[in-house]
Amino acid sequence: MALTHPSIRDGWFREINPQWPGQAMTLKVARVLHVEKSKYQDVLVFESTSFGNVLVLDGVIQCTERDEFSYQEMIAHIPLASHPNPRKVLVIGGGDGGVVREVLKHPSVEEVVLCDIDEAVIRVSKQYLPHMSAALSSPRVRTYIGDGFAFLASATSAHYYDAILTDSSDPVGPAQALFEAPFFSLLADALAPGGVIATQAECLWLHLPLIKQLRETARGLFKSAEYAFTTIPTYPSGQIGYIIASNAARDLSVPVREVQGTRYYNGGVHRAAFVLPEFGRALLEEGKIILPDLVKKAQGTKRKVLMLGSGYVSRPAAEYILRDPRNELTIACRTLAAAEALASTLPRTTALSLDVTSASALKDALRTHALVVSLIPYTYHAAVIRAALETGTHVVTTSYVNPDMRALHDEAVKKGIVCLNEIGLDPGIDHLYAVKTIGEVHDKGGKIKHFYSYCGGLPAPEAANNPLGYKFSWSPRGVLLALLNSASYLSNHAPHTVPGAQLMHSAAPYYISPAFAFVAYPNRDSTPFAEYYGIGEAETVLRGTLRYQGFPQMVGALVKMGWMDQGIKDWLKEGMTWAEITQRAIEARDAKEATLVSRISQLIEFPTTAERDRIISGLRWIGLLSTERATIRAGTLLDTLCARLEQLMGYEDGERDLVMLQHKFVVEWADGTESTLTSTLEKYGEPYGPSAMAVTVGVPCGIATQLVLDGVISTPGVLAPYTREICDPIRKEVEREGLGCVERVL
Repeated sequence: MALTHPSIRDGWFREINPQWPGQAMTLKVARVLHVEKSKYQDVLVFESTSFGNVLVLDGVIQCTERDEFSYQEMIAHIPLASHPNPRKVLVIGGGDGGVVREVLKHPSVEEVVLCDIDEAVIRVSKQYLPHMSAALSSPRVRTYIGDGFAFLASATSAHYYDAILTDSSDPVGPAQALFEAPFFSLLADALAPGGVIATQAECLWLHLPLIKQLRETARGLFKSAEYAFTTIPTYPSGQIGYIIASNAARDLSVPVREVQGTRYYNGGVHRAAFVLPEFGRALLEEGKIILPDLVKKAQGTKRKVLMLGSGYVSRPAAEYILRDPRNELTIACRTLAAAEALASTLPRTTALSLDVTSASALKDALRTHALVVSLIPYTYHAAVIRAALETGTHVVTTSYVNPDMRALHDEAVKKGIVCLNEIGLDPGIDHLYAVKTIGEVHDKGGKIKHFYSYCGGLPAPEAANNPLGYKFSWSPRGVLLALLNSASYLSNHAPHTVPGAQLMHSAAPYYISPAFAFVAYPNRDSTPFAEYYGIGEAETVLRGTLRYQGFPQMVGALVKMGWMDQGIKDWLKEGMTWAEITQRAIEARDAKEATLVSRISQLIEFPTTAERDRIISGLRWIGLLSTERATIRAGTLLDTLCARLEQLMGYEDGERDLVMLQHKFVVEWADGTESTLTSTLEKYGEPYGPSAMAVTVGVPCGIATQLVLDGVISTPGVLAPYTREICDPIRKEVEREGLGCVERVL
């Protein structure tokens, strides 16, 4: 099987990292050579088409065969060529061996100790970067696997080394300690008289404040300390530097001897490395910032937003809200760790532990926020709104308005509080385009004869690789239970109800594009939308769900076999096999597969032999006919099945999801002619990135939040986007985000 990695998409490696926001180095990949998770970091090696083999740690390029020499030579030769007689050298990090290779070019060096915390870097480099790591086999080199901080703190290191070179990765994770004052203090203690250090010190274009701090730290501990830099194409902004410091008072920019066998370094480059561009010199020497400041500054009063929940939808919503520098965000979850996991990756964001079932705690949190975004289960929304009405806090949710929420409408109007709901995907984007088209038809004197709206959150076709053609990004229980609910819609102006037990049997093929084999079935109660959308003239109003062909029949089989039963079964015990459970559920004679298949064929009327074989194969795939012992959950068949489906039907790394939404309007115009109009959204998730569902729910929610904060949406009450006043400004921003529907006349 070919190796893959999350940072490689469509044949290109992308170095996307919050340390250099808004920019990324990309390299075309010829083939992936090595992928592993070491004890400390993610390790990737690939062969590029133009830079040779590339070593990547935690998504960040460490070295390439084409340009590594510029970095290795400068971090080694600047300090060593400025020392009169370096004999003992310690290299911290640099497990690829490149720095050691350069150190050994100095004839005076008698001993080199390499200390790297991760043996995987050394091992992988020996295999894929031998021109660098070969130096580690020199008799002058001793390798120590361990923490450089601890190594320096050991008594044997005191005043021993003539030079210490810290070839660290960037200041995140285990390397963070190598950029802090205690580490520099250890470096000073480990140096022999007249000794010199060089530490990786980041990029002038990106990290000037950090460079200033590092140099000030070094100057407090050493008699000489300066910043010098080199150029290297595959490092961020093509440049990186070093803090060069000595416990002797000498000019470190002047080499005291020549170095042979280099490709980048020479005496002139040594001197020039300390000559900084004016923007760097101005900050380091005078504390002046003269680089263009492109960061959007907050204009006006800051607004605090409380976000309840940190699930998949929360990040796209939060990222949109934080685009406005006036907005500050608090992520609140029951467990602080869950809130911190999201908050720590976002600017101007703090984490809060909050139990929303505590009315007093909820109100305390709301009092300091202008708006609350409730992304927790819908059963809590009424309590959130009730508390928000007491604290004067606006509310945004993505959920349907339920009766408990609607009962608070008059109070919200009276207090001037906006409580905007149903603003995600479905509900959300669907409302925006229903209201748009219906309004345009009515403006032209037309009538809506039939309105159909279907939406599906599905695996992308290439990921729909199981018998149900479906995958779960969270617990299957809610999805499966929804399939047992009854559904109502209008047909011929009259309400029709499909009982839950018949819902899957009502599914019928639905054509959107020749690329897809969809089926559709009604969902929830569509009948009120004739009023909500102002289409009392419509003969048909039907909102429903899309699935791939074959899904309803598989689910229908599970229902008839009893696997959707929520009742506790006394006989359902640990140690039973799946076949034994299926035997009890369908009341078969025994648990032999042939007996089970025969009984299933009696329970289910298969239209064809081929369909029978497909369903039975699907049951085998799930494992319901197997002699494997089952994991029992909650004593029910439904929960036990859910536990199994969670194992089998999650999204694999790199798989995409698909959101498909389509409205179909059959319109009768004033002159008696008819047209069929469609509004269609087809959106795919990013491999290894946000899902289409998270984006299409979270971004509209973020947009609505911003518009309420800005006063664009200011009508008080418990609202849903059923009017042009609310829908038009949201839809305009949704389209800017590339999430708008494509409108056609069929």
